[in-house]
Amino acid sequence: MPPESSTAVNPPQPPVPPPAPIDPVGKLYDELEAKIREYRPKDDLAPLRKAFEFARRYHQNQIRDSGEPYMAHPVMVAHILADMRMDVVAMETGLLHDVVEDTSVTVDQVRKEFGEEVARCVDGVTKLSKLDFSSAEERQAESFRKMLLAMVEDIRVIMVKLADRLHNMRTLGYLSPERRERIARETIEIYAPIAHRLGMGKVRGELEDLAFQHLEPDAYKEIVAAIENRRHSNQEFLDDIRLTVEAELRREGIVARIDGRVKRPYSVFQKLRRQKITVDQVYDLMALRIITDSLKDCYAALGVIHNKWRPIPGRIKDFIAIPRPNLYQSLHTSVVGPQGQTFEVQIRTEEMHRIAEEGIAAHWKYKEGRRGPAADDQRITWLRHLIEWQRDVSDPTEFMSTLKVDLYPEEVYTFTPRGKVLVLPRDATPIDFAYAIHSDVGATCNGAKVNGRIVPLRSALKNGDVVEIMTQPGHEPSKDWLAFVKTARARNKIKHVINASERIKAIDIGQKYLEKEARRFGVQLGKIGKGELEKVAAAYGYSKAEDLYAALGYGRYSARQVLSKLAPEIVSEEASETKAALEAPAPVGAPNRQQDADSVIKVRGCDELLVYRAKCCNPIRGEAIVGYVTRGKGVAVHSKMCPNVQNLMYDAERKIEVEWARATEDPFPVRLAVHTDDRPGMLNQLTSVLFSESANIRSLEAKTNLDHDGALVEMTVDVRDKKQLEKLVSAMRRISGVRDVERLLH
Repeated sequence: MPPESSTAVNPPQPPVPPPAPIDPVGKLYDELEAKIREYRPKDDLAPLRKAFEFARRYHQNQIRDSGEPYMAHPVMVAHILADMRMDVVAMETGLLHDVVEDTSVTVDQVRKEFGEEVARCVDGVTKLSKLDFSSAEERQAESFRKMLLAMVEDIRVIMVKLADRLHNMRTLGYLSPERRERIARETIEIYAPIAHRLGMGKVRGELEDLAFQHLEPDAYKEIVAAIENRRHSNQEFLDDIRLTVEAELRREGIVARIDGRVKRPYSVFQKLRRQKITVDQVYDLMALRIITDSLKDCYAALGVIHNKWRPIPGRIKDFIAIPRPNLYQSLHTSVVGPQGQTFEVQIRTEEMHRIAEEGIAAHWKYKEGRRGPAADDQRITWLRHLIEWQRDVSDPTEFMSTLKVDLYPEEVYTFTPRGKVLVLPRDATPIDFAYAIHSDVGATCNGAKVNGRIVPLRSALKNGDVVEIMTQPGHEPSKDWLAFVKTARARNKIKHVINASERIKAIDIGQKYLEKEARRFGVQLGKIGKGELEKVAAAYGYSKAEDLYAALGYGRYSARQVLSKLAPEIVSEEASETKAALEAPAPVGAPNRQQDADSVIKVRGCDELLVYRAKCCNPIRGEAIVGYVTRGKGVAVHSKMCPNVQNLMYDAERKIEVEWARATEDPFPVRLAVHTDDRPGMLNQLTSVLFSESANIRSLEAKTNLDHDGALVEMTVDVRDKKQLEKLVSAMRRISGVRDVERLLH
């Protein structure tokens, strides 16, 4: 028999288990907890873990446009809140902020699981997407209104909303171009200004630059390239200046740390557009930031800087003595450097620097034991005033436009004769000043003195102006004021008075108009009961007969239309309602020539009403438009971007829905102003762009602008629609040496 083999047989090994699947969202959450423990070591994070698991369960099958799990977004929002050093309630809200809006979870469920505080904050950041609204604009307006009210109750609502928007902006590139533009525009018009008003400089800066990148990609690339081209030389310059300043401060015994910074792309863009200058002419492209230990050292450091370099007149700003409304404090000065280069110097204390960077969020980090800012914090007081002013604004378009005005950075510091400081928006007028003092002072204002001299009420106020308001008892606001006031407070108060006066007139005119038409047809209105009249009013959507009279007085309907419903056996509707409306939009001299109407626009649901495009803005096909009933003239159609729209829409009764009716080959004339460098060949390049786009030139005028070392080309060109105009403007802006292209609306 063969000998047994001496080779040992190895026993079968159990299979190697596959590696555990990578859980990127779980890892992100673990990093979040680690980050929080660094600044809140004593906090119980069990509720936060519970919020994470709860949100993950309901978001588990959802995917973002980027392809990553949806839950990555709420966790990153919580990370941003942790970077702001917010409390656990804010971060629970960050994790849960989309569960009510995007899943089956209700606010009551959140309240039951996480308590009243978290539920209130989650409800505050939830958009009103599940309710029925007549338009997307109305939904947006009501969502913002809700958010503002929630902010007053708990400022953490807006902190979460800003963190949410910041992360969405960082990942905006995955969306469609239309959604990108809509979100970026909303960000730059609403969210960045809110961050500014709350003093959150870092968040505001990042939101603006991200939005700018998507809204003006060509301008963004051009400015970033210009900054990058100068980066090396700028850095060398700042390093040299820093060493010089450090030596000078040491010599004076001033303890400070010094940072250098280059201006953000969007800030550069704003300055170029506003002043029509080149990047080389931006004084504060480079800046030094001196951060001292005390207030006294701030002013001492300013003296050192001015002693070393020559300051530029008019460029010294003391925001320490007079802080900005968002509590920003700093000294600013611009000086001419050793090689003739200009640069800005900002001087502040450590505490001022913290407030400048983090704003209202700084309270959570440095004031333990307090739930955020005090109720009387100036930034919250502004918010309360904003909500008070917006309370009576029912029209969604008006609400959004006045909200954007209110959020606009305030820049003009004015004084009463007794030395009280009033901070107003740029280009504010004495009327705005008067209403800022008191609504009665505004209403009875009949004149103003600025720095001791009588000025027109439409004059733009400047920093340092001392304003004295003259009043007259019984005086009432003028409708003309709406054309130049800048603050929502003034605008809303003026509208309220005018509305009441105009409505009384309209009711009287409407009643007389109906009586006159009734006599013509032999209808005895006295025999028709009030109840019958109110039934007809209800058929037109009004609750009272007075509302119907007002509509008749404004010209929305004709008396024949109303009579045909009150006495159908006597007055027949032989003419269509639209023709009847055409005949008499007002009691005096109403035009009825259909050929006067603009056939490319119609009143929604009514094909034959007299319509014309307003000459002040001359809207073009593709633009958002709005109609305004004018007594005796039909319906004037304005672009929603027209500066006159808000001045006219003081009365919601006169607003009417209009739409583009049909395509047309007829061109729309548009006036453009092109600000350029003054160099040969520029005009040839501009006309080449127009030729390539088949745009006819109606008129063209070019002149040099000695103030800014440039030139101005004004032209009127024919375009087919908004899309062609945007292509033209974009192509012109790409020409080297073109500083700005703007459409002239007047």
